[in-house]
Amino acid sequence: MKRIGEHFGGWIYAAFALVTLCVFFACVCLGSVRIPLGATVRVILDAIRGVPSETTIALARSVIVPIRLPRVLCVALVGASLSLAGASMQGLLKNPLADGSTIGVSSGASLGAVIAIAFGITFPKLPFAGTMIMAILFALLSLLIILGLAWRLDCSLSTNTIILIGVIFSMFASSVMSIVITFASEHIKSITFWTMGSLQGSSYRNAAVLAGTLLIAGTVLLLNARELNAFAIGEDNARNIGVNVRRVRLTVLIAVACLIGVCVSIGGTIGFVGLVTPHMVRMIVGPNHKRLLPASLFSGAVFLMLADLAARTLFSPRELPIGVVTSVIGAAVFVAIYYRSRRR
Repeated sequence: MKRIGEHFGGWIYAAFALVTLCVFFACVCLGSVRIPLGATVRVILDAIRGVPSETTIALARSVIVPIRLPRVLCVALVGASLSLAGASMQGLLKNPLADGSTIGVSSGASLGAVIAIAFGITFPKLPFAGTMIMAILFALLSLLIILGLAWRLDCSLSTNTIILIGVIFSMFASSVMSIVITFASEHIKSITFWTMGSLQGSSYRNAAVLAGTLLIAGTVLLLNARELNAFAIGEDNARNIGVNVRRVRLTVLIAVACLIGVCVSIGGTIGFVGLVTPHMVRMIVGPNHKRLLPASLFSGAVFLMLADLAARTLFSPRELPIGVVTSVIGAAVFVAIYYRSRRR
């Protein structure tokens, strides 16, 4: 039986885009201060045009423009990036449990960010970007270490070897992170909250960095959708039909590392987005990565925006870390998906 996406073609993406837009405006409107949709739209349009808002919606502007709008933008971009990275990793490694954390990139990025926070690492003329730069550097360094060790053990860089080295490296990075936290007790509160994931206090600068990274790395992944389909039938078969297996694997892994490094540096450790969302999307549009990857972009943004909304409103005015919400929801959904697949 055909999937919904296969039957309706391009209309399914219009539906994804419409749902994403509706959820976006709902998340901007709702919060500790609820703002009507009409006022929200007028404030956003006034901000885009650069004109002052009317006096009647001045309060709404003071909430939306500097606080809520950049946060929701960052949440949507992080969700889209993590979901796209997870879908790409699952296709590349032919493993339904694969995502950035599986190969150790998330752990490496988290370690770099924790070191920057614990020791107050900054860079000349970029004091605001110390955590971000360290997370990206450690994500890429982790990738080089993992691929280097995997190549030493297996020159073909098989997926099983990469996953094995990634799991081992994740354990090592977690141990080093614990040591760093032990010697940085004065920063333990901020580090602990950050490791649970939070996009509180996000800025337009963060949104611009996320958008730029997603545009570049996401385009690279989307352009390799055909090659990821070839990986689904096996590396040997992909090689036989002309796919440069090693080049595609390295390209996808580097793009995923960049996406995850930037997301971790801005939002902390947010789990299950790249693991669960592609599974749900695959039930709708099917396994073809030409449809799966674009759909994962929209679905990841929707999933994380709803999770962030729940984190902001469930126990208002107290706010939950978004990573806690995604872990609770993601774990339940993942168990349901796994149970359903086993019954089939």
